[in-house]
Amino acid sequence: MKHSVNRPPSPDEDVADGSEKEELTLREIINVKLVESGEKENLMELVRDRLVESGWKDEMRIACREHVKKKGRKDVTVDELIRVITPKGRASVPDDVKQELLNRIQNFIGSVAAP
Repeated sequence: MKHSVNRPPSPDEDVADGSEKEELTLREIINVKLVESGEKENLMELVRDRLVESGWKDEMRIACREHVKKKGRKDVTVDELIRVITPKGRASVPDDVKQELLNRIQNFIGSVAAP
């Protein structure tokens, strides 16, 4: 059965055709829209700036140096450092940075979803 150019096939038509379509999750759709609009890069820059301003980046640098000092420079790999520091880094992101990012994403979704 041919599908109209103006409307997507109904779920019944898909089953009848035997075709399986990959469904995007809401998160994936939002990510695509963020990338297409260039807003994702803007948000990444915002987060980088806020983390520097809050001192988070310096804290992570210190944590990395302490771990290397404790283990010995020759006994630490980049992969190990990432594995050890990542949970600390994620847990220590300031709440106001998280909230600002969330607000910006919500505003973006609202502007894209508005007719």
